[in-house]
Amino acid sequence: MFKVTQFEPKVLRWWYSQKSKIDFSPKYQRSGRLWSRSDKAYLIDSIINQYDVPKLYVADFTFGNPVLNERKLPYAIIDGKQRFEAIFDFFDGKLTLDNSFIFEEDVSLNLGGLGYQDLVKNYPQVADIFDNFHLSVMRIITDEEDKINELFVRLNRSKPLTGAEIRNAMIGPVPELVRFIAHHEVFQSYIHFPVTRGQDLNAAAKLLLFEFYEKPAETKKNNLDQFTEKAKGISEDKLELASRRVIDVLNRMAEIFLPSDPLLSSGGVFPVYYWFIRETTPSMDLLIREYLNYFEKERKQNREKSKLDEKLADHDLVKYDQYNRSTNDLRSHIGRYEILANKFENFKGDILAMIESTP
Repeated sequence: MFKVTQFEPKVLRWWYSQKSKIDFSPKYQRSGRLWSRSDKAYLIDSIINQYDVPKLYVADFTFGNPVLNERKLPYAIIDGKQRFEAIFDFFDGKLTLDNSFIFEEDVSLNLGGLGYQDLVKNYPQVADIFDNFHLSVMRIITDEEDKINELFVRLNRSKPLTGAEIRNAMIGPVPELVRFIAHHEVFQSYIHFPVTRGQDLNAAAKLLLFEFYEKPAETKKNNLDQFTEKAKGISEDKLELASRRVIDVLNRMAEIFLPSDPLLSSGGVFPVYYWFIRETTPSMDLLIREYLNYFEKERKQNREKSKLDEKLADHDLVKYDQYNRSTNDLRSHIGRYEILANKFENFKGDILAMIESTP
């Protein structure tokens, strides 16, 4: 079943009253919070000045209780999350009008910088315009997940969706496992790179790909897309086993790194660190973060040496920097891992020599 109709006209105040009944994060959605404060304020400006707002699309689960309704809420946003969030933020006092805001119906009113409660108290006629603005919301009634995912992709076809966002809306076992991996505490608390455009999903997909083949692999968009598509015909047991291996290594990483760790500020380096830790015996975990800090300091100093005289520079560290320019190439993954691993052997040797020389 798949049906698209328009909701009977509902004002903003009504949608706000339903806030707790709306699933803002169904699994096909973007990570959210992509709009800037200026973007949100501009939408509120458009509403108060009664300009048209593009259609929003909402799954309506009030007709029965389909299996797609994972959070058991009446509604789930398919397209329009940022607009709903901006509207609700204004109601909640988290957003104000721009200082330059002009109320076109009466330009003599100085409303710039005011919030919703300011309008209710001092300019109730303007608050009423906002409260009673009609959103054009399309109702989606379906029990077919692939139809919702296809609609999401089609609606966003002209928007700059990332590869991770598109893969997240695809059908099959890989998107489910990638979301599961991305919920690990390492992704939730320890990484330091942005996740607003699905960078966490992208990194998680790379780790799953590594573990599926049990070796580093090319991780360009095309490779991850093909893996996601082909996995539909692969034994789910094999994929499940690969995801378990990912979780095992992430559990180790949670013991090695710090919350919001500066060492994990690059999504491009993250899979290399992952493989390095995966291939290093757990008995060495206590040394790994100290070593990576040392390694990054050496890289920085080496770049300075190279500027002065290339002959003074460490060739392997120069090579590592070169590999970092093509972070998704197989050669780059393997090359960086090998340099990390080889220099770790020297680092361990220095540590052991220091311990032995201590009285």
